[in-house]
Order: sequence, then structure tokens, then C-alpha cells
Amino acid sequence: MKLAVYGKGGIGKSTTSCNISVALAQRGKKVLQIGCDPKHDSTFTLTGFLIPTIIDTLQSKDYHYEDVWPEDVIYKGYSGVDCVEAGGPPAGAGCGGYVVGETVKLLKELNAFDEYDIILFDVLGDVVCGGFAAPLNYADYCLIVTDNGFDALFAANRIAASVREKARTHTLRLAGLIGNRTAKRDLIDKYITSVPIPILEVLPLIEDIRISRVKGKTLFEMSNSTQELSYVCDYYLNIADQIIATPEGVVPREAADRELFSLLSDFYLSPEETKEKQSTTESLNLMII
Repeated sequence: MKLAVYGKGGIGKSTTSCNISVALAQRGKKVLQIGCDPKHDSTFTLTGFLIPTIIDTLQSKDYHYEDVWPEDVIYKGYSGVDCVEAGGPPAGAGCGGYVVGETVKLLKELNAFDEYDIILFDVLGDVVCGGFAAPLNYADYCLIVTDNGFDALFAANRIAASVREKARTHTLRLAGLIGNRTAKRDLIDKYITSVPIPILEVLPLIEDIRISRVKGKTLFEMSNSTQELSYVCDYYLNIADQIIATPEGVVPREAADRELFSLLSDFYLSPEETKEKQSTTESLNLMII
């Protein structure tokens, strides 16, 4: 099974991805996590350091694939999760999608794709242009990480549109949303009433999730020294169990941009402002008629 994890930049995709990978490994699955970000830090909390990238390794071998061995590009992370970083072109030059394609090509040459139960792509930000939408070409499921904020849900809606487009030609489904470090979920619930998408899990506002990234450790590794964190791991194990159960998933129908703005912005309006907005909208509709 191949998973592609997307979400707004800075929302916590890599931290979420690493913990899901460990949860899947602890459920007995052989897991490979592929970082698809030029800053190559997706697997940092699994390995504790920035591993060499595929693109750097290929350049050092003058792009002679036959000279590259699995141990040159695949590094062992916490709980036995194998880790790969695609890397990327210099800032402002080249195409990240090309690098993802070269990564998949090399891993297939090494027969690595056939050795894993789960391959997880952790993808740069909410960029869903042709290049960084490339992992969706290989994935069975997309997972979207969000929070309860307007910007993250707007990004989620754009990603949902990309999933819908890719599903025309690929056996791709959206497995669901993962709410990360959010004290409330009212906007998330409001969004899925308009765009029906399963919610896999909503993690509360737990500071240790952020701290784990800084420490370069997964929540599972941190919980070894303090049992107080074991309950946090249960959230990720729940997500892993749903993935292992092979969710039905959906092909989403994203909301139009203006519809989404109206839907989510209403939550920030006072009753007086809501009434004024409705009056303005009615006036505009009359003018159109």
C-alpha cells in the first residue's frame, strides 16, 4: 500500500508522517518513508539526523543507476522504519517532481518497492502543481493533515481538488483528514459538511508533539522515557489501524473558492456582522438579477 501525506506548509506533516510510520511498524508492517521535500528533513525524527538524499547520491555516481546500492540511499530509522530522502534541485531552479520521479525510478531499479508493506510519501507543503502532485501518481491513498484554521482547510480543499483530478486516471482515493494539534474542531466539522471527507483522527493541542520535532524523536521514542506520553501514541496507532483495514476512501468534490470563504469566514463573524453580510449578499443578488 502506498500513502501520500499532504497539507499546508508547517502544519506538522513530517511529524505526523513519522509517527504514523512507527505506528504501522509496531503493528508488524514493513515501512518505507520517502521524504519529498528539497530541504530533506522529513525523516529527521526517525533517524535523528539529515540523511543523504537520492539526488545527491545519483549526482555523486554521475547518474549511473547501476552503481547505486540500497545501503547508499536507504537508512534505518526508529522501530525499523526505512527512510529515504528524495532531495531536490537548488532553490529557484529545476523541478521537484522530476526528483520524485527519479527517486521512484531508482527504488524500482533496486526492487525496493516490492519489499515493503507500506510506502509513505511525505510531500512538500500544500503545493499541488504537476511536480509535487507526482506522488499522487503512485499512491493508493492520500492523507491530508490540517488544523482547525481557515488557511489549513483552504489548503486541504485545494489538495482534495488535486486528488479528484488524479483519480480520473489513477486508482487513488482520499483516505481522510488528520487534525493535528487543535484545541477545537468546529471549522473542520463545518468543512466536511460541505465536502464529505472521513476524519481519521483529531489530535488535541499537545505541546510534546511540537517538542518531538525539535528533539528529533518520534512520540513513540519519547514515550520510552515517560509513560505519560503513551496516550499520544494511541492516536497514531488508531490511524495506523484504519490504514491497515484498507479504508474505502472517497473521491472528493472540493468546494469552490468563494463558497469556501463564505462557509468558513462566517465562524468569525458576530451576529450583527452575519446579519450585515446576509443583507449585502441579498442586495448583490438583486443587482445581478
